[in-house]
Amino acid sequence: MKALTLLATLMLGQLVGVRADSIYAVKLKDIDGKDSSLAAYKGQVLLIVNVASKCGFTKQYTGLEAIYQKYKSQGMVVVGMPCNQFGGQEPGSSDEIKLFCSSQYNVTFPLFDKLEVNGDKRHALYNLLAGKDSPVAGDIKWNFTKFLVAKDGKILKRFESAVAPESPELTTAVEAALAAK
Repeated sequence: MKALTLLATLMLGQLVGVRADSIYAVKLKDIDGKDSSLAAYKGQVLLIVNVASKCGFTKQYTGLEAIYQKYKSQGMVVVGMPCNQFGGQEPGSSDEIKLFCSSQYNVTFPLFDKLEVNGDKRHALYNLLAGKDSPVAGDIKWNFTKFLVAKDGKILKRFESAVAPESPELTTAVEAALAAK
C-alpha cells in the first residue's frame, strides 16, 4: 500500500510540474507593467512574436494586425513580446513602444513588457517556446520570429523573421490550428 501511495504522490507531483511549465502559467508583465500571463487566452490559437520598433521587419506589424483582425473572431490572438536583444532595435520604454505601435501601425493585439528571448536571462516563456524541450528548439535568430501555439497550449510551428504574417505558409497553419478540435 505504501508503494501505491508513493507512486500516486510521484505521479501527482509530475502532473503539477507539467502544469507549472504550461505556457499559460508563465508569469508576464503586460505593456502597462501589470502582472499578467497568457491564461486569458487559454483555448485560443496564439501567434507569439518577438517584436521590435526599429527593425527591418517592423513593417510586419501591419500584417500581424491584419491577421489578428481577420482571425480574432475565430479564436486567434497575436501576442507581441518586445525584445531589445538584436541590434538594440527595441530601445524604448513600454510607454514608447505602446505609443509607437498604436500610432504608427494601429496595433490592437496584446503587447507585453520587454523580455529576453535568448541567453542566460531568457524569459521562462521563451524557455518553453525555444528551449531544449520545445518541438521547435533553438535560439531565436532575429526579431519577428513567430510561434504558433494550439488551443491546448502545444507549440505547433515556428516561423522565422522572413516569413510574413500574411504569407500562405503562415495563414494556412493558423487556419489549420483554428479548425482543429
